[in-house]
Amino acid sequence: MSTYTRRDLLSSATLLGGWLTLGGAAAVGQEQWHEPGQEPGGESQQPATPRGPYELPDLPYDYADLEPHLDAQTVKLHHDVHHAGYVEHANAAIAELQRIRERGGEAIGGVRAATDALSFNVSGHLLHSVYWQNMKKDGGGEPSAESAIAAQLKRDFGSFAAFCGGFQAASQQTQGSGWGILGYEPVSQRLLVLQAEKHNNTMVCGVVPLLVLDVWEHAYYLKYQNRRSVYIKAFMNLVNWENVEQRLQLARKLA
Repeated sequence: MSTYTRRDLLSSATLLGGWLTLGGAAAVGQEQWHEPGQEPGGESQQPATPRGPYELPDLPYDYADLEPHLDAQTVKLHHDVHHAGYVEHANAAIAELQRIRERGGEAIGGVRAATDALSFNVSGHLLHSVYWQNMKKDGGGEPSAESAIAAQLKRDFGSFAAFCGGFQAASQQTQGSGWGILGYEPVSQRLLVLQAEKHNNTMVCGVVPLLVLDVWEHAYYLKYQNRRSVYIKAFMNLVNWENVEQRLQLARKLA
């Protein structure tokens, strides 16, 4: 895996500036929301090539490389359809906001819906971009004892085992669809374990995500059905602690 730069972290991983606090679901309203790449009542389709500021990143491994913990079909659908859909809709929200600004006048009334869509879809895109990088073939275990992340996990949670217990519990107990997140809070310079409902609700402004676990059902249902806890334990066998370490080091510089 290539070494991360400050630009990489800012462009696809940090969530700085409070973008998770904007709230909302989709441009047409939460009650009408459907999965990215799937029209209501229709079959899932690969979204068109995104045109806008956001692009779907390539996976850093092959679809089957995370087996047996994550199956190739799930990884392919998750990345190529679900994640691609968030990119597509994020770019559409950016374009809609631009059209609203150009029209002006009464068109400004559409800002709320477009901004809600922007919050939901950009948040989904950025979290997924971290999620893919957080995993690797033959991952898991504990971070290197000499690493900064190992020292800070011990300082802020008491032990690595205590962190794992809290992180897995937060992920398991996320209401409905959402994420478990280990993040760096720059004001207190501490690590926090948080939940994100959907992609953009209940987070703390300014927290930099270091390790994220997608607990939307599309992330695990083909293999694990309703056994979210089993999927969560399997994810811990994939964690790329070198990537988490790189994110922590960069987050400290951004604080």
